[in-house]
Amino acid sequence: MRANVAVSAEQSDCARRRSTRTKENAGSVESQIKSQETNPTSVTSRRKFFVAAAASIPVVAAQAQTAAVAVKPSTIVMKMQGAWGAKDIFNEMAEDYVKRVNEMSNGALRIEYLTAGAVVKPFEVTDAVSKGVLDAGHTVAVYWYGKSKVASLFGSGPITGANAEQTLGWMMRGGGYAYYEELQKQLGLNLKGFFAFPMPTQPLGWFKKKPPKTANGLKGYKYRTVGLAADLMQELGMKVTQLPGGEIVPAMERGVIDAFEFNNPTSDSRFGAQDVAKYYSMGSYHQAMEFFEIIFNKTKYEALPPHLKAILQYAAEATSSANTWTAQDNYSKDLQTLITKDKVQVSRTPKAVFDAQIKAWDKVTAKLEAEDPFFKKVLASQKDWAKRVAYYGFFNDADYKSAFEHVFKTKLPT
Repeated sequence: MRANVAVSAEQSDCARRRSTRTKENAGSVESQIKSQETNPTSVTSRRKFFVAAAASIPVVAAQAQTAAVAVKPSTIVMKMQGAWGAKDIFNEMAEDYVKRVNEMSNGALRIEYLTAGAVVKPFEVTDAVSKGVLDAGHTVAVYWYGKSKVASLFGSGPITGANAEQTLGWMMRGGGYAYYEELQKQLGLNLKGFFAFPMPTQPLGWFKKKPPKTANGLKGYKYRTVGLAADLMQELGMKVTQLPGGEIVPAMERGVIDAFEFNNPTSDSRFGAQDVAKYYSMGSYHQAMEFFEIIFNKTKYEALPPHLKAILQYAAEATSSANTWTAQDNYSKDLQTLITKDKVQVSRTPKAVFDAQIKAWDKVTAKLEAEDPFFKKVLASQKDWAKRVAYYGFFNDADYKSAFEHVFKTKLPT
């Protein structure tokens, strides 16, 4: 009980002391105010301080804003042109790459994409990028095969047994990329390149009349293809003209060619192949593997900071998968449209033609190896890779064809 009384007394004493301090402070404040009211100089000084402080706020804010603008990095803009006509699905695939780069760079780098012919013709993209007329290009290495036939090995070279995925593996893990850069150095090309999208096998192509069932039947055809495939088809007796995609249908209409290949059911149908031919032969050894070449002017590429260089590389690798999925969806649907809507007669290229092509490749490559030691060295590297990697694939892959025939109760053409 006494303890409680003592605590109460202490609390009362503390309350009195707080009240006293409050009154003292209040009196002090009042005295200061009265002093300022009776002292004009003090009032004026106080007002000047606040006026000066208020006036300085916009200046400080403006200085801060100027400093922020000064340190903000400017956007690097690159002009990229594709080698593809405006309607080609390859433009969508190129734009897929551009979209990834622009989003990942977060404003530090912006690629502006142009379709074929905006600045230069499709076969001129490589030179334009090398010279700095364009900053970048979306194309295929076979389009500069005229400079060196070795270029065709970096995508659409002779058949080795390796498919497109495995051949792209040679480019990225089997030594192919080092040879690619070595060839550029030999030719004086100022380029930095990346690769994407292992393309499905390209069809033998479109014919005005039923495609031949034997290799002898190919002789005399006026045929469009590109790269080393031109050498192959000439070996089989065809008269070959090399044309970009946008010039194929007009050439067919004028009779410059009477058969052609470009790449796939979607690209082919979009530029109107079904309007000038009604026979479509699927499967071939002429371009059994290929992939996009995404090139940059090397001087401009080297000037980029490391993180933007990394974005250009990794965007190509990511787009490789995206392009593959886009192809699976579109190519399959458009092939069915060609059959059901456009009444195109689709057939499988006969085994006799495949056999003749593989023998013709032997002759073409033997000649090129004798003429060019560098060609021989690069092809040997490609063969070494295929011997190991394709071997693994053949022994390990499931028999997908038999499974398909079983599930869908059908017999596929051989």
